[in-house]
Amino acid sequence: MSISGSTFRGKRRRYLFGVTASAFAAQVCLDPQLLAALIRKHVREAEGVVFETGPLSIWFYHALTAEGLPTICIDACHAKAALDLAANKTGANDADSLAHLAEVGFYKEVRVKSFHSMLGRTLLAARTRLVRIGTELSNQVRSLMKTFRLVVPPASGSKFERQVEALLADNADPGRIIRPQLEAWHAVRLRAAELGRKLLADARRGDACQLLMTIPGVGVVTVTSFVTAIEDPTNFQRSRSVGVWVALTTRRYQSGEIDFDGHISRRSDRHLRAPLRGSDGVAGPQPVRVRSAQVGSAGLQLRERLGFKRVAVAVAPKLPVIMHSMLITGEPFKETRATA
Repeated sequence: MSISGSTFRGKRRRYLFGVTASAFAAQVCLDPQLLAALIRKHVREAEGVVFETGPLSIWFYHALTAEGLPTICIDACHAKAALDLAANKTGANDADSLAHLAEVGFYKEVRVKSFHSMLGRTLLAARTRLVRIGTELSNQVRSLMKTFRLVVPPASGSKFERQVEALLADNADPGRIIRPQLEAWHAVRLRAAELGRKLLADARRGDACQLLMTIPGVGVVTVTSFVTAIEDPTNFQRSRSVGVWVALTTRRYQSGEIDFDGHISRRSDRHLRAPLRGSDGVAGPQPVRVRSAQVGSAGLQLRERLGFKRVAVAVAPKLPVIMHSMLITGEPFKETRATA
């Protein structure tokens, strides 16, 4: 356990405790009550307990908050710049550096999500992973069968399974190798479908998801990713700030006479950025479905000149701005509102 206390000396004494990520990552079963008692042993009323983001930071934040401790979660990228200044890398030095960061206020506090939002994000991540595993297995089956001149025609779902079985009917030796993979693909596909149905059922029970799905081409994956990431729309003062927060806006480099825009920063939530960039409502391949939306019309105008991939990234920040505005006003999507 690496805990370090740092003190301000002035009109009143303020205590800030830094806790390293290894302090609770190495001990998953750490009791929050014991940690709270240890901190209160040094000082009765601590000003804050500072730690950086990590795999267990959400649990750690809510556990200490439930114990009545003022908890501060800071960005690990900001903390790394200060922690690297120490000559010796130890847990005690890292904890002391975190406490000093809190003293001077040179840190960026991270808004920790609730457990309810994390359940939705976990469901999204699990379903996405299963879908990717199924795609990898089907591609592996196709690749192995080509070795024996067994070419599977383009197909998906149950049709793909029937075609593979038909080709393996007269090829017993390759079948003993490929059928286990085909069975694994079938099982993964069923589990992904179960999670997809649960995801759809949760979205139908949520008023925010139902409201956002009135946008043409925006489905359950996109709206669930957006709602669980934003949580409370009042966290943003302006809707335009959402596009910047999602990290879909271009980076800027300015020094002296040099001033140019680069690629998107990609420093935010990739689980949210990917659905927004690939949504049918963002310069999608089916213009009929998105013709009524401003995000689609803007993308269609640039598609011929820049290409689909660049247009999808360029137009993507428009969609979260519209979605945030809809959550604030509570009104369904309208073409006139999107144009305005």
